[in-house]
Amino acid sequence: MTSITSAFLNHLRSLYPSQSGTGNAGVLSNPWYIISAVAFSASNQPEGVPYIFDHMLSQLRESGSGMDEQKLLARKLREALLKSGLISGYPKAINSLVKLHEATPEELKDTQVQRSTTMPLQEYERKGQAFWDAIYPGENNIYDMLYKVYPDLAWFSKTVGYGLVYGHMEILSQLETSYTLVAANIAGDTPQQISWHLAGAKQVGASSEEVKAVRSIVIEVGKHCGVQWKNPVPEIDL
Repeated sequence: MTSITSAFLNHLRSLYPSQSGTGNAGVLSNPWYIISAVAFSASNQPEGVPYIFDHMLSQLRESGSGMDEQKLLARKLREALLKSGLISGYPKAINSLVKLHEATPEELKDTQVQRSTTMPLQEYERKGQAFWDAIYPGENNIYDMLYKVYPDLAWFSKTVGYGLVYGHMEILSQLETSYTLVAANIAGDTPQQISWHLAGAKQVGASSEEVKAVRSIVIEVGKHCGVQWKNPVPEIDL
């Protein structure tokens, strides 16, 4: 991997349309940093994650943002890497989270579990169903396929994946979560799932321009990391 410069990171940021409407004010409103961190992680280049964190932290401090915004930045990156691990593999997510942890000031680290550890599994199944329906409205073919190949896979995907892992929306929004899934799949060269989640991002509120930007950011990071795709990266359906 070639060196990561501020110019390269600013280029990645510029690819995403301004006034993105992701639900956060100021510097954090452009989700390029979430997309890029996941792309570096899924490309097996965890060393890239601290560069993104340091770059964003400097921007927050220069803008006069307080400790709450800085903590939110750190939490969003941790959460994005955690969520991406179900797709890219947890060894990659762990390595990236370790690198991020090493770069994070003590006052911005979490010391307690962010998810409920006492919520009944049935509630996670309900949360998973809600997010599943948001990503795949009226779509049963994917679930039926998962159930056919292995019923446990369908249950795990909806309850644990979409409920326990993806369904935690207190840190990342539905749209930001969707972007982590797109980024991890593109970096991982899985065209079927890329197509599903490009469409899913539009279902939860992204414009075609924004989804194209997410795709472009991940491809730029992947090329920077030396990723070679065996399959063409699917385009979005405008």
